[in-house]
Amino acid sequence: MIMSTAKYLRNIGTLIQETRQARGLTQAELAAELGTSQSAVNRIEKGGQNISLEMIARISEVLSSEIVRINRSGKTNFVITGGNELKGEIAVKTSKNAAVGLLCAALLNKGKTTLRHVARIEEVNRIIEVLESIGVKCRWLEQNSLEITPPKRLRLEDMDIEAAVKTRTVIMFLGPLLHQYRHFTLPFAGGCSLGTRTVEPHMSGLAPFGLSVVATNDSYVATSHKKTVARAIVLTERGDTVTENVVMAAALYDGEVTIRNASPNYMVQDVCFFLQKLGVKIDGIGSTTLKIHGVKSINKNVEYYPSEDPIEAMSLVAAGIVTNSEITVTRVPIEFMELEMAILFGMGLKFTMSDEYAARNGKTRLVDISLKKSKLQAPKDKLHSMPFPGVNMDNLPFLGLIATMAEGRTLVHDWSYENRAIYFTELTKLNANIEMVDPHRVYIEGPTRWKSADVVAPPALRPSVVVMLAMLAAPGRSVLRDVYSINRGYEDFANRLNAIGADIETTWE
Repeated sequence: MIMSTAKYLRNIGTLIQETRQARGLTQAELAAELGTSQSAVNRIEKGGQNISLEMIARISEVLSSEIVRINRSGKTNFVITGGNELKGEIAVKTSKNAAVGLLCAALLNKGKTTLRHVARIEEVNRIIEVLESIGVKCRWLEQNSLEITPPKRLRLEDMDIEAAVKTRTVIMFLGPLLHQYRHFTLPFAGGCSLGTRTVEPHMSGLAPFGLSVVATNDSYVATSHKKTVARAIVLTERGDTVTENVVMAAALYDGEVTIRNASPNYMVQDVCFFLQKLGVKIDGIGSTTLKIHGVKSINKNVEYYPSEDPIEAMSLVAAGIVTNSEITVTRVPIEFMELEMAILFGMGLKFTMSDEYAARNGKTRLVDISLKKSKLQAPKDKLHSMPFPGVNMDNLPFLGLIATMAEGRTLVHDWSYENRAIYFTELTKLNANIEMVDPHRVYIEGPTRWKSADVVAPPALRPSVVVMLAMLAAPGRSVLRDVYSINRGYEDFANRLNAIGADIETTWE
């Protein structure tokens, strides 16, 4: 059975109104608790405003009542009426990848950690479920703040395996836990279906601290013993999660550790800035060499603001370009978008950029980017990613999408995943001209005359969003089925795009 959005909204609005009145709250009082306006609450209760599952969860918490029970076995679909130009401003939310790294880093702290403006997405929800299952208290506060309070001892044996295997992030528990527990077990990391990615770089980077790991059929069995780090740790892969894992291990090492070939990417910087607030000394943030002087223990009440998400920023820029729209994307972390914007400028994109201003963490540089209507040409060189400061591997799919709008032939080389480039062929269902060379390379011939289609979302985050954005450009009615992957990494994405002129209806089956 498929319930229409209109009927769903009316039913939910009535439930919220009745529950609010039963609690003796006015609309204004409920709005204050939610950090929104009274008019927004009024529209919600009348069924006149789209409402995300995240907002329903917040209202349920404020009203101390489960407004709706989510059937996790059901699927969420987007019905998209495309061909509309977007207009107005849209702000970039905080980073998914920073949030999950910071949630893991909070395990280092015996005090209370408060993360401000956290992205309320499925990936974060899964990590919270894992943390709560092992005894960590996680409480949502107003304005998407998340309070994290650990127990004296984690109940690792009670870990929620079902939630843990849905995310790759659980591998980043190794670094925070190795100094605190002699023996522990973690389930295999999951996440997107992008092909096999080895965890060996994690193991070799953590071994100098005394961690040894044996892989069984479904888990990692870890044993840790104290060991002096005698020399610099050279990472065999300049990976983001690998670097974060080793940085977190160094944070509780009583001495100085030098990490070479470290990733200087955005989520790594966020974890480092957070650890500095916890008293860990770190030199070289933003470079490939980090010098870290850890502490024996951390017990500190701290708050931290994650920085904005450059991948979401790239997604929004791509949404504007593919729909030939003039929009302004605000709060763009430009340090991690400069090369991508330079490539687009070379393809003929016209845009203006505001002066820089500081993010809430006081460190990250932000700008506002205003897109102009442009006639694009295929880039002279192939599009490919590299470790930061190269093109971000998660931004490459969006550059490929933009290439569908450019005159000429573009080679996209996605070398970092075994089969992600294959997902570009999903765009052929919407009339894009994609030629598969091998599992890592595709040719894209543009410009595309988009046509609507009914597509099952790829089981990977960025490819799913690429198809979604192409549907915004395709005139007529398209359906994107089973969008869990998108909700895993983007907060309230459909409603936010609707606010600038998109027409996306959410249905459940």
